[in-house]
Amino acid sequence: MEVISSLDNKKIKYYSKLLLKKFRDSENLFLVEGEHLVLEAYRVGLLKEVIMSEDYEGKFDVPTTYVTYDIIKKLSNTLNPQKVIGVCKKEENKVIGNKVLLLDDIQDPGNLGTIIRSSVAFNIDTIILSNKSVDVYNDKVIRASEGMLFKINIIRDDIIKAINDLKNKDYIIYGTKVDGGTSIKDITPSDKYAIVMGNEGAGVSKEVLNLCDKYLYIPMNKDCESLNVGVATSIILFSFNK
Repeated sequence: MEVISSLDNKKIKYYSKLLLKKFRDSENLFLVEGEHLVLEAYRVGLLKEVIMSEDYEGKFDVPTTYVTYDIIKKLSNTLNPQKVIGVCKKEENKVIGNKVLLLDDIQDPGNLGTIIRSSVAFNIDTIILSNKSVDVYNDKVIRASEGMLFKINIIRDDIIKAINDLKNKDYIIYGTKVDGGTSIKDITPSDKYAIVMGNEGAGVSKEVLNLCDKYLYIPMNKDCESLNVGVATSIILFSFNK
């Protein structure tokens, strides 16, 4: 068994570049760390290769590169790296389904990971990220999603264009506000819908709100001005999943 130990190895230098968004985009690849995430990628056929520490005991039916733990640390963004890293292929499905979530410039990786998990839990078919939203293949997003990014279709697009395309296909667009519109308690979702959630600080942009067909809010104690966008999204998706 050959074990790579040099940080200057050509393959290792190539895969270390996948820590950068620009390189992930150009190569259409990304890294996941840990047995759970690697296994989730393998189950859906997106695992291209495995890089594992020489003392890791697991096996996957894909090309495997054995490395020292120092190499693992080179490819990891965590303080205590796990011993297996997967090289995965990106995938976007243009068939979006009837239940869509639109994210208008979400910035926090933890929020996006939470939203992805809730979207899977409450049967959203597709998440459409605005072009200025955080990269879904950011390692913090991947970890926060607990592998759920492999179980839902995620697309990046210009949000104005995406909304207009959906409206032309008879989707009802629901904009979200802190107040105003209809309480989620009183909403009966249409058969084809898209829910718009906004930026952590600014909310949904005025330009996007102007395109929405209906507006909704979460009724809550007046002592609380607003909710974290990950929490708010989860509540709304639960409500729509009647």
